[in-house]
Amino acid sequence: MNTPICDYIKKYNEENATRLHMPGHKGSSLLGLESYDITEIDGADCLYKANGIIKESEENASELFDSGATFYSCEGSSLSVRAMLYIAKAYALSKASAREPQKMYVLASRNAHTSFVSASVLLDFEVEWLYPDNANYISGKISAEKIEKALSCVDILPFAVYITSPDYLGNICNIKSIADVCKRYGIPLLVDNAHGAYLKFLKKSEHPIDQGATMCCDSAHKTLPVLTGGGYLHVSKDAPTFFKENARCALSLFGSSSPSYLILASLDNANKYINDGFSLRLADFSYVVDSLKNRLISYGYELVGDEKLKITIKAKSYGYTGYEIYDILRSRGIVCEFCDPDFIVMMLTIENKASDLDLIDATLKCIPQKSPILDTPPQILPIERVISSKEAYFSPRKIVHTNETVGKILSASVVTCPPAINIIVAGEKITQNVVDICKYYGIDSLSVIDD
Repeated sequence: MNTPICDYIKKYNEENATRLHMPGHKGSSLLGLESYDITEIDGADCLYKANGIIKESEENASELFDSGATFYSCEGSSLSVRAMLYIAKAYALSKASAREPQKMYVLASRNAHTSFVSASVLLDFEVEWLYPDNANYISGKISAEKIEKALSCVDILPFAVYITSPDYLGNICNIKSIADVCKRYGIPLLVDNAHGAYLKFLKKSEHPIDQGATMCCDSAHKTLPVLTGGGYLHVSKDAPTFFKENARCALSLFGSSSPSYLILASLDNANKYINDGFSLRLADFSYVVDSLKNRLISYGYELVGDEKLKITIKAKSYGYTGYEIYDILRSRGIVCEFCDPDFIVMMLTIENKASDLDLIDATLKCIPQKSPILDTPPQILPIERVISSKEAYFSPRKIVHTNETVGKILSASVVTCPPAINIIVAGEKITQNVVDICKYYGIDSLSVIDD
């Protein structure tokens, strides 16, 4: 498979032209990669009006993912999340009667990434949350039955159903069943598949587009050899033509007018990487990871999640907090993706060496098992929305110690990544349950509306 973006940049470098264009480094080697960092000069195409090398590269990606259309993002899945929601709302508005204005809202799983919440503010839509059963704020599967029940008892249907799968701990929803429900109600299914770009290339694809999603986003950089920020917006073949036709407009609305050509080249090169036997290598590596998981279980570790390339340990059942196991691994030169009081998450790809897995195995095997720690995180309960997130974000605010916030309205939520998931959303009333969860995770202050 060809690599038109990479080829163009290489050719431009070989010309050794005098660069009287951005960026300011002019190709000088300070970090060692500047000569490949260009801008939208003649022949380099334009991401949001692509009709040259970028379009050709995106068509290669679309062929690999077997989508109706695939578009590049240089700002990860966050950009694609906002674009998906813009497209879905714009489509709904195009079909709505001007004489009968309807409530614009999305039915969404509660463990949504913060980019979804910011999209609700920027696009001014409401959210009806779906709370997974017996889950913490980070994770939890949403079932087709739960979505069916929610849709069957509303007077006005949402303009989209939005789920996160895989979630941060590696749980994967039954997207096919959910998609079937959405199709019966004529509602687009949008999937945040940020952690699952590689799912397409398993022996049997588990990618949302193949499971019936209308649109989904992938963070290519999370599980493929792509520079940080590289992502995809996929539109299915069955989606209304409106979705494909408005995708670039949607991406340009929220994206930088100066996308990184280093990231674009990385996405372009990934097409060749995927095409050159990636599926076979992934199958072999998945088998090795499965073997490692089985050994960890035999040592007494409790694993959670369905993802092939993610190892999530429920630390307390082994007698430790996630922080403690993280520190032990870090002392052996192993840096994990995420930890909290309960879990530790390790993300693997086929670029990990066999010695990496051997070191994980040896280190975890040597940690002595202790009596289980029995305390668990408070389960998040449904929270009352008092005002819209948009109204809350534009209200006067003050920072208050968490212990003093019960009954107040959250004005803005600033969450760290990982996991970039909100315990409570702007516009909602803070309850004792929320305070208990915040304290459990070490959050000692909140931004509330100054009344």
